Amino acid sequence: MDDFDFIENLAAIEALDIIEEEDAAEYHRQIYTNENPFEEFSENKFIMTYRLSKDLMKWVINMVSPYMEPPATSRGLTIERKVLTAIRFFASGSYQNDIGLSRYSALSQASVSNCITEVTSALNNRQLFDQFVYFPRSLDELNAVRRGFNEKFGFQGVVGVVDCTHIAIFPPPINDELYPEHIYVNRKGYHSINTQLICDVNLRILNVCAKYPGSSHDSHIWNQSNVKQLMETLHRNGHSSYMLLGDSGYALRPWMMTPFLRPEPNTPEAAYNDSFCKVRSIIERCNGVLKMRFRCLLKHRVLHYHPHKAASIINSCVLLHNLCINENIPLIDEFEDDYDLGFIEQNNANIDNINNRQNPEFIAGRRVRQQIVERFYT
Repeated sequence: MDDFDFIENLAAIEALDIIEEEDAAEYHRQIYTNENPFEEFSENKFIMTYRLSKDLMKWVINMVSPYMEPPATSRGLTIERKVLTAIRFFASGSYQNDIGLSRYSALSQASVSNCITEVTSALNNRQLFDQFVYFPRSLDELNAVRRGFNEKFGFQGVVGVVDCTHIAIFPPPINDELYPEHIYVNRKGYHSINTQLICDVNLRILNVCAKYPGSSHDSHIWNQSNVKQLMETLHRNGHSSYMLLGDSGYALRPWMMTPFLRPEPNTPEAAYNDSFCKVRSIIERCNGVLKMRFRCLLKHRVLHYHPHKAASIINSCVLLHNLCINENIPLIDEFEDDYDLGFIEQNNANIDNINNRQNPEFIAGRRVRQQIVERFYT
């Protein structure tokens, strides 16, 4: 056999191998399409895989169906399968290990990405999103949230705890004029979206803002927040018994309590700080539960999407998190100490102490905080 014949035969063998692999992949797709995790998974395994219970998943599928396209042909993906595929990605943060090779998905990465896009778009529809992620919209709702914090911690007036967390993203293009790459680099040196969360005592997220780049300061995000405007309006209209809690990176105001800086031990101010920290730990717990439930948000997963789409994925996970909280769906996975949950300490001692000592709102906030200390900690 001459060299030409050998090469020709080798090429034929390689071509046959490729055809056999493609046939096998198509065979598996046809088989796996008919398999049903609702029937084949136990409830516990279903929650571990998708984070939602079977009943809640069916409810979500029905909820988003009017906002999604049905399959155009009999071979197209059903809405059910699209939702299962997208939420599986939210839960794992992985295409390859948990999606592309999963016997219940068996889709190409491009197909998975299309599922994520369509499901994310549906979950971000304002008609849906605002039903499940909202800051209290009436005095009755504010009072209910305030009552929850008071009953659990004895800290009166709190209607939410605020903090920001960084969600790692793939660097946007350097020449992107709308989303310049460099502004997404945070203080720890990786690209992220700095995401503001406000939660209640039950870890329900009342507000999410996922549109600011990683270089943005927490206080800047808060200053642009519609919740800040709402709290200011409440106080101007005489409803001064409502407040949020934030760390020392936020400006002390009558509607935003912050801790004392380095109080002397065994003082009323130290007692206030101890109580304050117990309440504020709720937002850290909320952030941890959100990211452990939907691991696509963990730092080491990295959302490989443009910032705008990454923000929509964050919003989708927040909505699904709230549904899980509402339905008391357990978080089956345990927390692990080596996970970076995206908190970055702000590089300031206290922005009010440095810049705003004469600000009348700061003075009023300091007076409110001192009244709390004198009433409850002396």
